[in-house]
Amino acid sequence: MSAPAAPRTVPVSAIPTSAPPMRRRALDWRVRFTALSLIWGFSFLLIKVGTDGYAPFQVTFGRLLAGTAVLAVAMAVRRERLPRSGRTWGHLFVAAFFLNALPFSLFAYAELTIPSTLAGICNATSPLWGMALSLIALSEDRPTRRRVAGLGVGFIGVLTVLGAWQGFSGLDVTGTAMALLASLSYPVGWIYVRRTLAGTGSSTLALTGSQLFLGTMQLALVVPLFTSVPGRFPLLPTLAVVALGALGTGLAVLLQYGLVQEVGPTTAQMVTYFIPVIATAAGVTLLGEQLSWNTPVGALVVLAGAALTQGRVRRAGRRTPSRGPLSRN
Repeated sequence: MSAPAAPRTVPVSAIPTSAPPMRRRALDWRVRFTALSLIWGFSFLLIKVGTDGYAPFQVTFGRLLAGTAVLAVAMAVRRERLPRSGRTWGHLFVAAFFLNALPFSLFAYAELTIPSTLAGICNATSPLWGMALSLIALSEDRPTRRRVAGLGVGFIGVLTVLGAWQGFSGLDVTGTAMALLASLSYPVGWIYVRRTLAGTGSSTLALTGSQLFLGTMQLALVVPLFTSVPGRFPLLPTLAVVALGALGTGLAVLLQYGLVQEVGPTTAQMVTYFIPVIATAAGVTLLGEQLSWNTPVGALVVLAGAALTQGRVRRAGRRTPSRGPLSRN
């Protein structure tokens, strides 16, 4: 039904369901892969533009509302049925918090004080968090030297991005911590889903649409408590929020599932490694954000570490491909 991407709802690989027979796609998977990379890569720019006109919680609410509308239409066209079990809805409520409401809000608040480029790079740490947490929470995952090395390399990359050798000077600690916490929230939600929602019998589209709906309801309760009704609706921020939801949270999910079904989760999750590159290029080119040498260098190190953690893991005495969460934003 991410990180991380991400950018990013529940990874399809976490919910094994029976898939319908493959049909010939109108667009080659490489075209759709590129579109997904661009959509999630530009999400951080759209968040920054959205927060220029709206409070962070309002940006998240509008994003979830637009994304839910897109998936509701897709569900109606495919005649998908909503989950019927109250237990499933309860687990989806928790998943909506960790995979949508919390990380989306944290990224929106983070970008009040940090560049969109840094937010996009923080999102790329999601596979690192996921690897560390899975070793603790999932008994079937076993550490390997390659994955442990990847975690260490990724940590060095994070320190490089943050400029640790110069005492993190010029860095907004609160905003950066929020972005890193948002990237951590994705694998927490993925592990929860993997442990509670596997084998529900519902399709991944139905589960995701229901999850986004619950996330929207969560924000509908929060927004009136912490924000006031906007006095105006500026055009550019409004369009950014709508695009963020309809494309980055709605259409992107449909593209993600199509790719996983056609080329498998391992290839589909490679989109993770393009998101920070696109986010950085968009922030520098279109928003005029400043970029010091350590930011792109550190980002490359983070991605290298993430790639190592997504290698092969040992399960039950044999080696099989790792199936971590796909990136989400």
